[in-house]
Amino acid sequence: MEQLQYQEGRTEISHLGKVALIDRITNGFHCDYDDCAVIGEGPTKTLVTTQTMVEGVDFDMMYTPLKHLGYKAIAIALSNIAAMNGTPCSVLVSIAVSNRYSVEALDELYAGIRLCCDRYDTHLVGGDTRTSRSGMVITVTAVGTADAGTITYRCGAKEHELICCTGDLGSAYAGLLVLEREKVTYQANPNFQPDLAGYDYALERFLKPEPRMDIVKMLAKHNIVPTSMTDVSRGLADSLLHITRASKCGCEVYEERLPIDYQTTRVCSEMSKNMMPVSCALNGGEDYELLFTVKQSDYDKIKAMEGIHIIGYITEEGMPPVMVTPQNTTINLRAQAFQGVEE
Repeated sequence: MEQLQYQEGRTEISHLGKVALIDRITNGFHCDYDDCAVIGEGPTKTLVTTQTMVEGVDFDMMYTPLKHLGYKAIAIALSNIAAMNGTPCSVLVSIAVSNRYSVEALDELYAGIRLCCDRYDTHLVGGDTRTSRSGMVITVTAVGTADAGTITYRCGAKEHELICCTGDLGSAYAGLLVLEREKVTYQANPNFQPDLAGYDYALERFLKPEPRMDIVKMLAKHNIVPTSMTDVSRGLADSLLHITRASKCGCEVYEERLPIDYQTTRVCSEMSKNMMPVSCALNGGEDYELLFTVKQSDYDKIKAMEGIHIIGYITEEGMPPVMVTPQNTTINLRAQAFQGVEE
């Protein structure tokens, strides 16, 4: 009887978006959820963030080289440091692996970890190794620093401020679509040789993303301190909702201003005539670009900076986050539902 009552009162995780789920599970805790935890007093703050990747959920070993996986695990953790306008200094890596993996396989994984650490002047200082009954789980804890006066949270956006993003959006998801297409064909015919020619950029965006530490340095060089910032890990819509919810405001972005690479458009046209590149940008995820807001007074500086795009502006509290199409139609932005693992 008790089991029946439990089932009747059960709420599926997939019914909540990620933002709503985080709000629910952190209710009652005295903490503000952001890209990193901020620790310490004084002029310099310590940033701490944790990212977990689960085989079969976050990566597929059928098309993920272990060296790329190691690099990506570090890169996405460092992206959270960049999203707080900080600088990474060290990481801890914990892994759980089954006996399906050899010592040589782990050597390859850690070669990728080392490569990313070296590239971003970050030191591996610890971690843990455990046994898994199936597959692999990787958890990276990244530590960084930021000046108290320039550290950037999600909650600082104000009405009329400009919304900016870096790079292009949707290309990582386009890379995933290509890999999944080739996987399905291979499973149907093991003699099939995948044809990945011409998709180099999209594939690299998915398999080997880069944290935008270059943008953090560029903003500092031009004396620009974003008023709010986050990284684009689960699509532009999700990231915009993080900022607008934390800042208690709305936003208006313009579809025609969203930066979308031609390979993303090409992949969408190949997959389905109904698949729109803008959907990849809004909901695809794993681009790890930076989304941030700046004051109107920074417009001239931002406009002149390569690799940064002004895509909209912040609206007043109570207004919804929306996208305006070229036909001047307004679409409310919603985050994708959080997908838990089925038991």
